[in-house]
Amino acid sequence: MKDATKGFFAMVATCCVWGLSGIYYKALSEVPPLEVLAHRTLWSVVFLGAVVAVQGQWAVLARALSGSNLRIVAAAAVVISLNWFGFIWSVQNGRAVEASLGYYIFPLVAVALGMVFYGERMRRAQAVAIAIAAAAVGYLTWALGAAPWIALMLAGTFGLYGLLKKKLSVPSVVSVLAEVVLLAPLAALVLAAAHFGWFGRAPGSGHFGNDLGHSLMLAFSGVMTGGPLMLFSYAAQRVRMATIGLVQYLNPTLQFMVAVAVFAEPFTRAHGIAFAMIWGALALYSAAALRTKG
Repeated sequence: MKDATKGFFAMVATCCVWGLSGIYYKALSEVPPLEVLAHRTLWSVVFLGAVVAVQGQWAVLARALSGSNLRIVAAAAVVISLNWFGFIWSVQNGRAVEASLGYYIFPLVAVALGMVFYGERMRRAQAVAIAIAAAAVGYLTWALGAAPWIALMLAGTFGLYGLLKKKLSVPSVVSVLAEVVLLAPLAALVLAAAHFGWFGRAPGSGHFGNDLGHSLMLAFSGVMTGGPLMLFSYAAQRVRMATIGLVQYLNPTLQFMVAVAVFAEPFTRAHGIAFAMIWGALALYSAAALRTKG
């Protein structure tokens, strides 16, 4: 099998894990989102730390946590933790459809951020695609009587995360480990408060250790975070960026299908019109990207 083919399947596997991860976090609905996030952070330190140890990249990790890199990593850690929390909360609170909309919007947000912060030129088709996406969000806000804040927050935080990561010259696995290392003290404090009754929490209200199934799932969240990231890194080295961009739409598509078919979330006429506009904008954007790459 050629390297490009292996990379393609690795990218598909990555997006399948991301797209179906809502089922995993929905099964943890009894655990508060902040507690799930804390476990995801700490177990990611364990898993990614083991990977970095095997790869012998401690010097690279030290570089990521020093100098100007430290400020970028700290900002990225805050932004990605907001994104993770928003996704977990939306799944557990019946807003997975809106979350999928956010990840559909993200590529178009990334184009806009690249233009604003890096002076990247926006082609006419890209400008039209972004205008259609903005019109879709405006229509959904009008039709539902409220802005799709979850979608906008997820798209915005993931876009900012990509913007910050663009400034780092360290491998993605190492940079994510650096981020969760910085977040680990806060995560440990959240879990300590739940288990020992700090800050008004009832003693023993933490879920880890009370139920074997939930405990194993919380621990495995580190692999759920680090595993797809490693597959993504593998794919990124072997396939074209246009291929990565197109395959990534599999992630929100699976999120959307899970929300409607598995979680039975409502999908109104307004959602249908807005999603059709977003899909049209993405089709226009993708066609322009393929022509450019071609």
